[in-house]
Amino acid sequence: MFKYGKSSEKRLSSCDERLQRIMREVLKRSTQDVSILCGHRTEEEQNKAFNENKSKVTFPNSKHNSKPSSAVDIAPYPIDWDDTERFKLLTKVVLSVAKEMGINIRWGGDWDMDGDTTDQTFNDLPHFELC
Repeated sequence: MFKYGKSSEKRLSSCDERLQRIMREVLKRSTQDVSILCGHRTEEEQNKAFNENKSKVTFPNSKHNSKPSSAVDIAPYPIDWDDTERFKLLTKVVLSVAKEMGINIRWGGDWDMDGDTTDQTFNDLPHFELC
């Protein structure tokens, strides 16, 4: 069974308790290890993400900017940004767990949640947010 490291735990603890519950269950069910990349973002962190084209919004307009954070970024570990299939596999687990828990979330790889990932103008595969 996988276990979050200290950095992942700290990032996850900055998130809404519903996201924490989802991500803890995801780790139990996942066939791959998972890292929490980001929970809450400060103004400086958010604007840096925007300037680096990792976000489409500036502070305070991201769900990462609320306290606790209404968004979390996760990735299969070890991280290979080119292996989108591993991200999609992880996403299936996340969405399944959230549905079972009755928690509405949205994935940054399918913003309109229509099941079509080819119609996205901004892919954010690690991103999940509360709706």
